[in-house]
Amino acid sequence: MVKPPVGEIWKSEMARTSGARSKAPLSKDRVVRAAIALADKEGLEALTMRKLAQGLGVEAMSLYHHVSNKEAILNEMVDWIFGEFRLPTTEEPWKETLRARAISAHDVLVSHPWAIHVIETRRDPGPLTLQHHEAVLACLRHGGFSVPLTAHAYALLDSHIYGFVMQEMTLPFRTYEEVEELAEHILAQMPEELFPSFTELTREYILKPGYAYANEFAFGLDLILDGLERAKESEQMT
Repeated sequence: MVKPPVGEIWKSEMARTSGARSKAPLSKDRVVRAAIALADKEGLEALTMRKLAQGLGVEAMSLYHHVSNKEAILNEMVDWIFGEFRLPTTEEPWKETLRARAISAHDVLVSHPWAIHVIETRRDPGPLTLQHHEAVLACLRHGGFSVPLTAHAYALLDSHIYGFVMQEMTLPFRTYEEVEELAEHILAQMPEELFPSFTELTREYILKPGYAYANEFAFGLDLILDGLERAKESEQMT
């Protein structure tokens, strides 16, 4: 059965419980998906056992039959996030499959802004998390990377993904219209003769139709992948 998007779970749960207590059976999957939807809507700071139970239409104590505490819920939420990332495969060229994996991870993390703050904090990785790590490592090793270079490559790729997402989410704009408004606002109060390079970049690149900061992710990713390929070839020659 196809599961509904988590964004719809919280709406449906709140609608279901607005007049009467929910009669649907509680399960760990339902608890976790409701927790993800709540975090998507209101942030991790809003995620409490009491509020989660309220949205599910149950008493808070009922949650403990399925999850031991909030940390356990966070573990499950992070595992769910890793399960949404595209799994790389050894059946495809390593650059292609890791590129697709990185773009997928970026898109998932942007869609769930809370995840970037907890994704690497878990001490008890779940099965989907471990499956993902194993797939990435296997792809690199199968692609000819040594064990040390595999470690370097994985760290570099994830640093680009996580770092870019964190920067992207803190920008004071989301749409091109917002970019245009902000750029014009800055240019209006910035003497061009003092900041010629800044002015040039803004007018000749940022204010061009179709500009999106998110597009810079793929540019950086391709540079990293090309650099890793050269590092691998250089290592194999020594």
